[in-house]
Amino acid sequence: MAPVASQASALLSTLSRRRFNIRTICGGRNGFAPYTSSAPSPAADMDTPLAGTKILETFSEEFEIGSRKITLETGKMARFANGAVVLGMEETRVLSTVASAKGDSVRDFLPLTVEYQEKQFAQGVIPGTFMRREGAPKERELLCGRLIDRPIRPLFPAGFYHEVQVMASVLSSDGKQDPDVMAANATSAALMLSDIPWGGPIGIIRIGRISGQFIVNPSTDELSLSDLNLVYACTRDKTLMIDAQAREISEKDLEAALRLAHPEAVKYLEPQIRLAAKAGKQKREYKLSMVSEKTYDKIRSLAEAPIEAVFTDPTYGKFERGEALDRITQDVKKELEQECDEEGLKFLSKTVDTVRKQVVRRRIIGEGRRVDGRRLDEVRPLYCEAGNLPILHGSSLFSRGDTQVLCTVTLGAPGEAQHLDSLVGPPTKRFMLHYSFPPFCINEVGKRVGLNRREVGHGTLAEKALLAVLPPEDDCPYTVRINAEVMASDGSTSMASVCAGSMALLDAGIPLRDHVAGLSVGLVSEVDPSTGEIRDYRILTDILGLEDHLGDMDFKISGTRNGVTAIQLDIKPAGIPLDVICESLEPALKGRLQILDQMEREINVARSRNGRNSPRILTLKYSNDTIRRLIGPLGALKRKIEEETGARISVSDGSLTLVAKNQSVLEKVMEKIDFIAGREIEKGGIYKGVVSSIKEYGAFVEFNGGQQGLLHISELSHEPVSRVSDVVSVGQVLNLMCIGLDVRGNVSLSLKATLPRPGLKTNASVAAQEAPRVWEPIDNVNEKKYQDDKPLDSGASLLSGTSGVLIRSAVECDEEEKSAGLNKKSKHRSYSESKSNAKSPIENIANSVSDVEDESNTDSQGVLNNNKSTAEAPLSVKKLKLGTEMTAKVHQVRARGLVLDLGGGIRGMYRFEIGFRRDFEVGEEVKVKCSSFSSKGIPVMSLLEQHKS
Repeated sequence: MAPVASQASALLSTLSRRRFNIRTICGGRNGFAPYTSSAPSPAADMDTPLAGTKILETFSEEFEIGSRKITLETGKMARFANGAVVLGMEETRVLSTVASAKGDSVRDFLPLTVEYQEKQFAQGVIPGTFMRREGAPKERELLCGRLIDRPIRPLFPAGFYHEVQVMASVLSSDGKQDPDVMAANATSAALMLSDIPWGGPIGIIRIGRISGQFIVNPSTDELSLSDLNLVYACTRDKTLMIDAQAREISEKDLEAALRLAHPEAVKYLEPQIRLAAKAGKQKREYKLSMVSEKTYDKIRSLAEAPIEAVFTDPTYGKFERGEALDRITQDVKKELEQECDEEGLKFLSKTVDTVRKQVVRRRIIGEGRRVDGRRLDEVRPLYCEAGNLPILHGSSLFSRGDTQVLCTVTLGAPGEAQHLDSLVGPPTKRFMLHYSFPPFCINEVGKRVGLNRREVGHGTLAEKALLAVLPPEDDCPYTVRINAEVMASDGSTSMASVCAGSMALLDAGIPLRDHVAGLSVGLVSEVDPSTGEIRDYRILTDILGLEDHLGDMDFKISGTRNGVTAIQLDIKPAGIPLDVICESLEPALKGRLQILDQMEREINVARSRNGRNSPRILTLKYSNDTIRRLIGPLGALKRKIEEETGARISVSDGSLTLVAKNQSVLEKVMEKIDFIAGREIEKGGIYKGVVSSIKEYGAFVEFNGGQQGLLHISELSHEPVSRVSDVVSVGQVLNLMCIGLDVRGNVSLSLKATLPRPGLKTNASVAAQEAPRVWEPIDNVNEKKYQDDKPLDSGASLLSGTSGVLIRSAVECDEEEKSAGLNKKSKHRSYSESKSNAKSPIENIANSVSDVEDESNTDSQGVLNNNKSTAEAPLSVKKLKLGTEMTAKVHQVRARGLVLDLGGGIRGMYRFEIGFRRDFEVGEEVKVKCSSFSSKGIPVMSLLEQHKS
């Protein structure tokens, strides 16, 4: 037991700390308060320090924009980062951190890296990957990283080449707010808190529009209804970045949205400034890589004149001009090496590039002439070709000047849509545009590895531009993939991808609402060095790659004749006035209309692909039980069909979508599907079946998805057959015709009906005489139809109960063989007895049914006599036989026949013959005879006398 003095000393120390509120300060903002307890503890007995409670000093700002409450908080998390801010909106939280390398820079560019990550814990989900953790960055994460990078990059000071890394992570997401804009604002606040030199703050805002009304900070549900998704970034008085997707919004409405977005985005600035005043660090002195005025003047004097000579000669092409400029740089380098000017050699490349920029700007602003001799608003020569690769679903080639893009379209089943794994937005995407920029398009050598941020960004921009004109999913339920392959690059390949993609979609038969074209607008300005204000500027239409590099702005605008569908603005200076941005919309529209004229001359409507080599897409309707039978266990049967035929099968609830390379592949896969799943059995239809068993009187055949039918011995051949096994064997595959069926599902098949009759030299088989089923191309039909456009009626409404016609099944015949005697004179006649009977199979079937009913004491008097009888007693289902004559009333008059009231609640149908007059009246009595039954058991009647008009 500890001495009493020790206990009293510990108690006194605790009371003293409580009284005077003493705490230990660490780092200025960390504190440790001792843990106290009223009950004695073992730790109190020992002379060990007590555990303390760490106190985190946090700073926050709270404000409201667009009816959304927003908070900025720092000091609680990521305290070692150079700057860290958590931005919250409702239940969504985003953490953004910044850090900078401390060493001296040895490069001539800013190595800024922005990483945005959405982990599945933010929505309470475990990743579905094999390792159950996030892998490589997804497309959306790359796009959000670009969205953060583009507005913050221009605000770093010139000559600041230290490595900077921004990492933004979504901590929690309620699915109501898109975290991308929140991460960009949090990054701006984190840079303001850090000691990194940066010319912020900036504000980023999202604007939507529903029913003509603009919405600030729309939720994800509101964005799904909006025809505009505009992301706008700015400083207090200048624009930094624009990214928008729209459904053909006019230039006037777009300008109104931009002017609304600017003051709303500025509301983010003051809270960041206040937070930086509370918790921000003093900006550190970094070493800037700047060339001296003396070295700059020396290099300019050596390079300016030859550079101006190159830029004033419009005969130079892209590579010839580049080679000439490289020779000038090498000549200047030799001069500096002779003078041993180390500083000049160090900054040579950057300084020569600055001289080029000044020469180009002076010529454009002073003379109004561009590098290639064009006027400021002139579009380069165009070339359009659609369908240049005819074996593909769709293809096109688009050239604007030296820029050339090849686009191909591939159509797939709905199940082939891309599955997205993002925190917000739809779970799948059925339209994809994949942009590829291979090294050969700029005559370079390079390695293709993984996803490229630039390629993802350009492809998404073109995808947004075309998405606005796609038909609704109900009209075009297919997955569409466009591959945009850059064949040559000299400026604005993403907008060339939009033009080529629009033509390729029409070539693939996709009925677009309108053509989409795009081009890039540039800016060359003259800035006052003292104030930084623009004194003079020129807007350039359809900029070259060199003009993009040496200019101030790359403003990509795409749309139709009716409005804008997508825009993307990237700038190099620290902001451009919004008035200049809005002024650029008019020349962009004029240039876009010129391109649309050229594209429409090449192709202006969706093409119909009717050739046998053109791809086919077909949607079939089946019951879920049938679809399960088609798929097989674990999808094994589906995969086997795909491997054997080369077609693609996509399964959804109640439908089956087939994608085939051509008509022959489609017919091949349909043959297999019909064999497994079956189709509606029709009298006279040809079916492929397999002999399952052989009896004395015939063979049983499995066909049409597992159904059984009887191939009687009399239907094997036109010649007499003594034994069934002489003609067919078990397992043999046959093409058979259905010659009889009833409502119980019993089917009578015939082999000889598919064979040519002996003695005829050129008698085509019945199978060839059957009308071929033509599969329409994808732009004409979506579903396979076996019935008329408007059937007379369903079997349930026309006939209640069961028909008196009976075709025996295999089980019934087996039971009959086992019955005592097998007497041929018995009232139960077997199918083998009908071989010696001169009557047709249908007559034998009808007689056997009559005998069965006689034995069961069924009243059949006056109903059937040698297959001809008149219904005198009240008609019932059992009394209705083949050949029954009666008087019926016209119940309905249809376009292709009559629905007849046969009495006793039974309905029958009569089909009009070709050229027959349709002048029947409802309630009129007609003399009819039962000639057959449909596959659903509906009596099919024929007229006994011509109807008199």
